[in-house]
Amino acid sequence: MSRLYAILSVFFLCGGGFFSFAQQPARHTFTLGESDFLLDGKPLQMISGEMHYPRIPRESWRERMKMAKAMGLNTIGTYVFWNVHEETPRVYDFSGNNDIAEFIRTAHEEGLWVVLRPSPYVCAEWEFGGYPWWLLKDRQMQVRSTDPKFMSVYSRYIKALAKQLIPLQITHGGNILMIQIENEYGSYSNDKTYLDLNRKIFREAGFDGILFTCDGADRMPDGYLPGYLPAVNGLEDPAQVKTLINRYHNGKGPYYVAEWYPGWFDDWGKKHADVSAEQSAKTLDQLLAAGISVNMYMFHGGTTRGFMNGANMNKDNPYSPQVSSYDYDAPLDEAGHPTEKFYAFRKVIAAHLPAGETLPPVPAAKPAIKIPDIALEQYAGLFSQLPKPETAGQPLPFEDLDQAYGFVLYRTTIKKGGMLKLKELRDYAQVYVDGKYQGSLDRRLKQDSMNLTGISSDAVLDLWVENNGRINYGPFLNDNRHGITGSVSVDGREIYGWNMYRFPFKTAGTFSFSKNTDQKTGHPALYKGRFTLQQLGDTYLDMRTFGKGFVFLNGHHLGKYWNIGPQQTLYVPASWLRKGKNEIVVFDELESNHRQLPSLDHPVLDQNSKK
Repeated sequence: MSRLYAILSVFFLCGGGFFSFAQQPARHTFTLGESDFLLDGKPLQMISGEMHYPRIPRESWRERMKMAKAMGLNTIGTYVFWNVHEETPRVYDFSGNNDIAEFIRTAHEEGLWVVLRPSPYVCAEWEFGGYPWWLLKDRQMQVRSTDPKFMSVYSRYIKALAKQLIPLQITHGGNILMIQIENEYGSYSNDKTYLDLNRKIFREAGFDGILFTCDGADRMPDGYLPGYLPAVNGLEDPAQVKTLINRYHNGKGPYYVAEWYPGWFDDWGKKHADVSAEQSAKTLDQLLAAGISVNMYMFHGGTTRGFMNGANMNKDNPYSPQVSSYDYDAPLDEAGHPTEKFYAFRKVIAAHLPAGETLPPVPAAKPAIKIPDIALEQYAGLFSQLPKPETAGQPLPFEDLDQAYGFVLYRTTIKKGGMLKLKELRDYAQVYVDGKYQGSLDRRLKQDSMNLTGISSDAVLDLWVENNGRINYGPFLNDNRHGITGSVSVDGREIYGWNMYRFPFKTAGTFSFSKNTDQKTGHPALYKGRFTLQQLGDTYLDMRTFGKGFVFLNGHHLGKYWNIGPQQTLYVPASWLRKGKNEIVVFDELESNHRQLPSLDHPVLDQNSKK
């Protein structure tokens, strides 16, 4: 009990000491002992949970942290996402939901330490593993390597990030305990020179606290950096954790499971994750009883909004993009409500408290609401109002079109029908001939060709191509250019002469809408509705009658939907709704004739369809 007593002497004394920014911040030391982390020379066992600031509405950061405290956490882990901070080279955004410094300050105010993971590779089921899309414009650049061009832009970004975060380290009176360099690098490569360059970049930028690496147990020999703390991911047996870390850390600890998985993520078209609360609670109890520090991945997942979902792919498994919901079957669900797992973990942590100590009460959950069905009264067909095209002899990938995400319409003419083949389609295409829908091609299913019949001479061929999410993990990280990245042929003859129309959908755009009765079926389109609310609350858009697309609400991109599931709803935080007038825009590329958009007071994350 002495270890947890030291934890809670800091964790619960929030009134006027360490955790009050209104007063002079207390100075602390944080060091590595033989077997423990030492806070001011006394053992500190981190009971941590991962939360990601871009996946949680800024308005809800504090609420989620209060829930973390109520479950018994004393630390928050978070990645830092390079591609949200530098979407355009040298233009840095640390505002709004990207305000990582404010996220950390809020944690400080709520009595929580932070383990920072600015790698900058994050994996995280996040687009391109967190790397900015524009790195792919240079075909020769190799991320996660000693490539001088990569290291130059990487170092530049870390210096910009350091300006935000250096004052928040524990060495400067803040609450950042440790900083992770790289992320599961052993699962990718084994270049110790590259790892040491990472260390050098962080040190030169001013990160002067404890640095650590983390890897899966079987990959630690490749991914750890000698002389720095190695943490392990996914290992649950306490004896094995200690033996492994001893092996790579000069026979000593501290012992840190940087990613312990009480849940898992979902892929489109696959089953919803379901990890046992009872078994997870038993594992947590064993780890805590052994004095091991733990970061549960995830405590609260939130939502991957916009086009930021990633995808997995390796030599044995096909391309598999992730859904927008990052519920993760976590203790705190997508909307921030405590689950069965939350209460099971709270009970375990409470059992390890010293005599007389108690956890804070669990904040009351805010009930979700079902809002009236939203009438979609306006329609905008996209093929009838195309932007100015880019022209080229061969189809160009998104990166050569200076486009990050979204869609591109590739248009050309063909002389006859036959077997249409798209070489290296990335990732999903709707095929039209003279405006008539022919079918879809899907990288997930290894579909890259179809037979075109009844084609007239000089027929117009349209390929509506979507980036379903760049690969975030595995050996193909550098092979991540999107759109049509190879040739297009019919009956083996390559097609030349292309017009390419860009649809990045950073916003709902400036499209012209008409009455919904005027819509043309079978083409990608936008549907707009306006509605009035007197009562606000979290709600869930029910997308089960829609096909494939995304939704903007009052200017916020809520994420993607796809009728194949398992996710069938889109979470709407109450803070993004307005009392009075609201506006919604739905994009659908598969289904037509939408008239209404219903909602629910609960999520549907576990229904798959054969569509």
